[in-house]
Amino acid sequence: MNSILIGILAILVGVVFCFRGVVAMRIVITIWGAFAGFNLGAGLISALTGDGFLSTFLGWFIGVLIGVVFALLAYLYYSVAVVLTMASIGFILGSAIMAGIGVTWNWVIVVIGVVVGILLAVAAVALNLPAILLVVFSALGGASAIVGGVMLVTTVISLDDFGRASITSTISHNVVWYILYLILAVSGIVVQSRIVGREELADQW
Repeated sequence: MNSILIGILAILVGVVFCFRGVVAMRIVITIWGAFAGFNLGAGLISALTGDGFLSTFLGWFIGVLIGVVFALLAYLYYSVAVVLTMASIGFILGSAIMAGIGVTWNWVIVVIGVVVGILLAVAAVALNLPAILLVVFSALGGASAIVGGVMLVTTVISLDDFGRASITSTISHNVVWYILYLILAVSGIVVQSRIVGREELADQW
């Protein structure tokens, strides 16, 4: 049940972020911050206690708590919003790339995801990120969230699989997920590009 619930949430957040990441940026990034914070908090409890992801009250409580904190910070402060957004998108993209090329060591996937997330966050602030780049990154990150959500809802994978190396083989052995991801990412970029110019990200806050 938890897998389906998180899958539906991932799909909803992913759709908004993929196709309307810039239009309703402040609200979208707040939601994305809450989603990222929730998963971070729940994931930390799972890693520290050894319990399944969202299998305990503590996991839900800490997940919601950190999600609320991240959401408030993302809504109130531009720099924090950029860092949270780019870091979470970078983590998703880095992890997806590692899983896509067949890396089976979960710690490597996590490390690469964290590194890519940090690099994107630093670049976003240092380079005064143009809105068009947010379009690309939000579409890619949103597409990843949608695909992951669909896989959870259809029980192709479960929340417990995220702690197993077998999840990479599940993804790599079915080209349908790659095709779905590509279609969603390209569609998101096209849709958002039509409604955004070359404004800087800060100017749209």
